[in-house]
Amino acid sequence: MKIAVVGGGPAGLYLSILLKRQDPAHEISVYERNAAGSTYGWGVTYWAGLLDKLRAGDPESAAAVADASVTWTDGLAIVRDQRTVHRGDAGHGIGRRRMLGLLADRAAALGVELAYEHPVAGPDAPELAGADLVVAADGVHSALREAHADHHGASFAIGRNPYIWLGTTKVFDSFSFAFKETGHGWIWCYAYGFSGERSTCVVECAPGTWTGLGLDTMPEGDCLALLEKLFHDLLDGHELIGRDRGAEPARWLRFRTLTTRTWHHGRTVLLGDAAHTTHYSIGAGTTLALEDALALADALRGRRGDPAALDAALTAYGRRRRAELVPAQSAARLSAQWYENLPRYMDLPPEQMFALLGQRHSPLLPYVPPQLYYRVDRAAGRLEALRRLKRWLGPRVAKAVHRA
Repeated sequence: MKIAVVGGGPAGLYLSILLKRQDPAHEISVYERNAAGSTYGWGVTYWAGLLDKLRAGDPESAAAVADASVTWTDGLAIVRDQRTVHRGDAGHGIGRRRMLGLLADRAAALGVELAYEHPVAGPDAPELAGADLVVAADGVHSALREAHADHHGASFAIGRNPYIWLGTTKVFDSFSFAFKETGHGWIWCYAYGFSGERSTCVVECAPGTWTGLGLDTMPEGDCLALLEKLFHDLLDGHELIGRDRGAEPARWLRFRTLTTRTWHHGRTVLLGDAAHTTHYSIGAGTTLALEDALALADALRGRRGDPAALDAALTAYGRRRRAELVPAQSAARLSAQWYENLPRYMDLPPEQMFALLGQRHSPLLPYVPPQLYYRVDRAAGRLEALRRLKRWLGPRVAKAVHRA
């Protein structure tokens, strides 16, 4: 097949790798509007389960991503000035630019044509003429999706809290949170390492805090200086890095959660952020986009350019991914709402507040008094631990008695 991939992000590049490995005869071109190596975004996070899936899809690119990643197991929270540590599952971080470079190198080595600084305006662009399959991997503002907006049924929900995506020279060895109370309300950040030199730091607050502190109009340099002061104990004197906007206000955003009803139109199929987004607080955006690529490649396995067979494959892909995304979308919605209702939890002792931070995906938590929820959850945890101990001890005690 002749395949045109519009968008050179992780999902588009990884799909081109998978399809080229399935059938080297595929003619695959990736069109990216930005220059090679040009990306905004510091690091991305993922968990071990994704690596297992990537190894199954392409062991070589999976090994390269794993080698370039950093790993953490602990979570750290600073609430006001008190530190709390939580032991958890291993997480991984990798620089977005580094990941893109590794995937691009692998795609090129397999024979994929990569065209940078090459925007594609819409479905009638000459680059797409003659393609059997067009993959819209052109992000949340996808021009290809919007050309048939009514068909795709795209819907956006705008989050309440403003946030800003920053880098820092502090290298974190744990996934870290800091919650600071100001005269205008709470402001908090999430921070994680992605290399031996840099970390990501995402700062969020309620609208009243944002305007009360003047962050809505403050030049970027002054904004970074204020945030460095607020989070001094987390940053240990290291600087925050923005977008070098000079005297312009810093670029704060409100998250846009995208869902789409139908994932393909004719020969064009949506991938990654062109089809869906999930709130950054669950750290799953890149993972879900790569899982889209795996599912689409699986649906296309053995398919040729026959329109009926292609339509069936794309329909199956969309149906599968919409169903698989439901748990993540639910978790993301509940996570965003937890932060939007942050003051509800801030009178708890820090260790309890941190425990409920880990429970923020629970659909029950918003409806149960926080301290009661914490106590019930702890009691349930102890009971489950006792059940596991009993299951472990039972055969061993019986064996010892039998020997006696």
